[in-house]
Amino acid sequence: MITAKDRSTGQKVFYHPEIETLSRDDIISLQKKLLLRMGKRLSKNKAWIDHFASAGMSPEDLAADDGLENAPTLEKKDLRAQSDFPFLTVDSKMVQRYVATSGTTGAPVLFGMSPDDLTKLLPFQMGRMLSACGVKPGDRAYQGYGYGLWIGGLALDIGFQSYGCQTFPIGPGRGELVVRWLKDHQYDVASLSPLWLMRLIQVAHDAGIDPAKEWNLKIGVIGGQSVSKGFREQLENALPPDFKAHNIYGASEAGGPVLAISTPYTYDADEMQLINEDTIITEILDPDTMKPVSPGEVGEIVITTLCKQASPLVRWRTRDLVRLSPNAYDCPSGRVGFPRIGRIIGRTDDMLKVRGVIVFPSQVEDIITSCPQAVKDAWQIYIDGEQTGLDQMTIAVECRRECAQSSHDLVEAIKRRIHDRLGLKCFVECHEEGALPRYDAKAKRVIQRKDGLVVPPLN
Repeated sequence: MITAKDRSTGQKVFYHPEIETLSRDDIISLQKKLLLRMGKRLSKNKAWIDHFASAGMSPEDLAADDGLENAPTLEKKDLRAQSDFPFLTVDSKMVQRYVATSGTTGAPVLFGMSPDDLTKLLPFQMGRMLSACGVKPGDRAYQGYGYGLWIGGLALDIGFQSYGCQTFPIGPGRGELVVRWLKDHQYDVASLSPLWLMRLIQVAHDAGIDPAKEWNLKIGVIGGQSVSKGFREQLENALPPDFKAHNIYGASEAGGPVLAISTPYTYDADEMQLINEDTIITEILDPDTMKPVSPGEVGEIVITTLCKQASPLVRWRTRDLVRLSPNAYDCPSGRVGFPRIGRIIGRTDDMLKVRGVIVFPSQVEDIITSCPQAVKDAWQIYIDGEQTGLDQMTIAVECRRECAQSSHDLVEAIKRRIHDRLGLKCFVECHEEGALPRYDAKAKRVIQRKDGLVVPPLN
C-alpha cells in the first residue's frame, strides 16, 4: 500500500500503479471489457431486461461501441417503481448488508452489497482514494461521518481499516469528547462533513483548546456536501499550518464516496480526480441533450458501476452538476487516464431561476464566504412558491458577534456582490450569530416558505 505522494519524501508513488499509470485509451479499453461482462450478467435479470427494452435494447448491447451512449438512463423514479430492492442482481440471501440514499428528496432507496462488494471492491476503491489525497498507512484517523443505512461512515471505516490506519469510529456528535481526543490522541486524519469540522473548531475554542496549535491534523477527508474554496480556506486557517481539506465525492448509489477526491496535484485548481474509472464509468453530460460536454463546460454526472455485484447501476443520473476541467487528462500526478473535475456546483433539482437568471446555492456560498463579517456556515435561501420561474429570493445570513461593522453594512455588501456576480437584485436578511440552523452533515440551504420567518432578522 503506497500513497500518491509520500508526505516524508515528497516522491510520487501510486496505490495501484498498474492501473493508475494507464493511458486514457487503455482505461477505455478496460471499461469496454467490463461492459461486455456486465451486459451478460444483466441479461439474466428480468428487471434489467425490461429496462433496456424500454429503449429497444438488450443488456448485451452494452458490448457495442455505442452501446452505453444509447442505453437508457436511470432515475429515482425508476428505482421506486421496482420492489423494495430495485434491480437486485443476486439472490437476496447473498446480500450481506443494505445501504440507502439519504431520502432528502423522497423515501430512501435501498441498495444491496454482496460479500465481494464489501470486502473486495469497496476496500480496493477506498484505498486508492485515501492514498491519492495523501493519507499514510499507520495514520490515526478520526472517522466522523454518520452510520446506519448511510454508507459514508461504513465506507470510511472499511477504507481506513484496509489501508492500515488506526481508526477511531466516533461518528458525528459528542463534540466535547472529540475535541479533547483530537488533542490527546493526536489524530493525523479526520473524515467528516465540513460543517461538523467547523462546529468542532468552535467547540474546541469554547473549551480553551487551540486547534491550530494543539491538534495534529494533516488531512481532512471532507464530504457529504461540496465545500467552497473560501469555506475550505477558513477551515484550514483555524487548523495546523500543514493541514489540507480534501473534497471527497460519491453517492450511496455508486457504492460509497468512491467517485472523486482532490489530491495534492488538483488542490490548487480546486478540482478533484475521478480515480476509480476502472470500476466506475463517469459521464459528464448536458442534462438537456444527454450529450458529453467539452472540457471547461458544466454537465451532470452520470455513472455506471462496472463491478458492483448486488445492485449495479447503468447510466444513473446523479443530478449533480460539475465542470469538466479544461485540462481534464493532463494531471501532473501521472494519472493521465483519469479525468479531473471541479467541485460540485449544485444539483439540477437545487437550481433556481430568478427572473430568468440561473442561480446555484454554491454561488451564494462563495459570495457569503468572501465577506469577512459573515458567519460562513450559517446561511439560507428563502423562496416563495416553486423553485423555477421565481421573481425574487431572499438570502438570510448571520453577522459575527465580534464584527465592528453594522448588520446594515453586511447586508449591503452581500447585495452588491450578488448583483456584481449574478446581475440580480435580491433581499438580504441579517440575523444574530447563532440564530440560523446548524447542520452536522448535509445542510438544507434552499427553504420554501409561505408564512414568513420563525427568526426575525436584525435589519
